[in-house]
Amino acid sequence: MSKEKEIPEVDIRVDEAAGVIREVKTRSKKGHERRVNTGIYVILVLMSIIWLAPFVFLVFQSFRSYVSEGGGMVDYLLPKQWSLDNYRFLFEGSNFFPWLGSALLTAGIAALFESLFLNRIRALQDRMDRKKFLPVAGLVLLAGWVVLAAAALLILRFAFASNIGNLCLTLVLFMLAGGLVARSYLKQDNRLLRSIPGYQSEDDSPFKKLAGLFGKFLAVNLILLCILKPMETSQYLRWYGNTLTIALFVAVLQTIVVLSVSYALSRLRFKGRKMIMNIVLVLGLFPGFLTMITLYFLLKQFGLTGPGAIPGLILIYVASSGMGYYISKGFFDTIPKSLDESARIDGATRFQVFLKIIMPLAKPIVIYTILMAFMGPWGDYVFASYVAFGNAPNYNVAVGLYQWVTVNDYQGYFTRFCAGGVLVAIPITALFLALQKYYVEGVTGGAVKG
Repeated sequence: MSKEKEIPEVDIRVDEAAGVIREVKTRSKKGHERRVNTGIYVILVLMSIIWLAPFVFLVFQSFRSYVSEGGGMVDYLLPKQWSLDNYRFLFEGSNFFPWLGSALLTAGIAALFESLFLNRIRALQDRMDRKKFLPVAGLVLLAGWVVLAAAALLILRFAFASNIGNLCLTLVLFMLAGGLVARSYLKQDNRLLRSIPGYQSEDDSPFKKLAGLFGKFLAVNLILLCILKPMETSQYLRWYGNTLTIALFVAVLQTIVVLSVSYALSRLRFKGRKMIMNIVLVLGLFPGFLTMITLYFLLKQFGLTGPGAIPGLILIYVASSGMGYYISKGFFDTIPKSLDESARIDGATRFQVFLKIIMPLAKPIVIYTILMAFMGPWGDYVFASYVAFGNAPNYNVAVGLYQWVTVNDYQGYFTRFCAGGVLVAIPITALFLALQKYYVEGVTGGAVKG
């Protein structure tokens, strides 16, 4: 610590009675700030405990056995007997775990094969000239995909795929291999590796490369299994799948609409622009549920209620999403317009400017928009309850779990409700933890006056 920081702060006071000047020590500013910060931290910790208490209770109660202790509410927090009965009930009657295990196993083997192929191609590229490298790389890639297709078929043959499913899977993998080989010949040698799915830069660690490949192959295998052999679902998994389907479609469509509207209002100047923004601002003051009755009868005319509740809900969530352009427009306003002008001078269209220049710079606001769009339908109850009213297979998780504790048996389904709530919270919690940095950047970057 420097000598200046060691000097205590003093205040000079004149003692007129004694006729002297006295130095009186005052409270340190740093000490005062420390006490204030400590008080703020204590308050925030208490608020966090109060906020997290219901979720902690939910987690503990989900591990209480409804067989030995009953499924209703109790006056104690920790279960007397820890059990997974409630989670087993959620998956009862489904083949979820074997179905997922098949996808994981196939994706793991595919990722290992692909990693070996990439390493082999890199080794060939380092010691061969360009004329010899392209044909050899194409043959290695084709041979690798043939082995990969054979491995995938072998696994799926012992799992769920039928003969027709095996044929479809083989055709898909071979078409993909042929496309990659064709692209390899059309690319420059320094771009060849980038044309291969799962390409990672040399700076990435082997584990990160393998994890990236595994994630891509897992997504492909899940899609193929859904087509070839759909999973047998329980009631809860059906609701969970409905919610996930709605949330994913809304996240994609709503992001496209919001970013398009935001870019147009931020970059373009046209007649009526201010009036549109003011009208949207006024309309945004009214809560959406005021239109519930009107929306219900409109959707009913088109068959988008009851059995058609899933596309109806997607339509509701996406239709008015353009009105939430404020944060995204504020973020676009912070990007210099000189970038647009330079690209326009070089011959780029408005769409090319938006897609190739603005979007790479707007990654935080894109992720923020996706998160907000995903969260809306994920936990929605109000709209989902009346659009899917009376049609249990088309409920989302919120409506289905509420029906358990109101219609079925509150004292018998409470612990199962807690287990279902825990599984609902996992995806959104994981997304926030993984994308927290971009979420904060998007909010702060868009909080500007446009």
